[in-house]
Amino acid sequence: QVQLVESGGGLVQAGGSLRLSCAVSGVIFSRHAMGWYRQAPGKQRELVARIFSGGTTTYADSVKGRFTISRDNAKNTVYLQMNSLKPEDTAVYYCNALLVTTNYWGQGTQVTVSS
Repeated sequence: QVQLVESGGGLVQAGGSLRLSCAVSGVIFSRHAMGWYRQAPGKQRELVARIFSGGTTTYADSVKGRFTISRDNAKNTVYLQMNSLKPEDTAVYYCNALLVTTNYWGQGTQVTVSS
């Protein structure tokens, strides 16, 4: 059974930092591209950052220079370090595992940034 379990969300003031974690089980973690998506109320889910099995990373323009995605294959865990948070970063953040065309999702963790 595939499980992706996010943690680390919460309430933070603008300018603050949070680190999200996603622990993965049930798949060969090292083979999967891992990503973080977010969905704000009334908006579509969007890709925030992705890290491929080889370590290459991509970011949405809105978070470049502020967010960092990383992975620890020994711990089957992917992280999202979020700095200089803005109110517009408020959303439910979802962890994603992708192998070719198969997607797995976590349950989401709420991030709220107050102004």
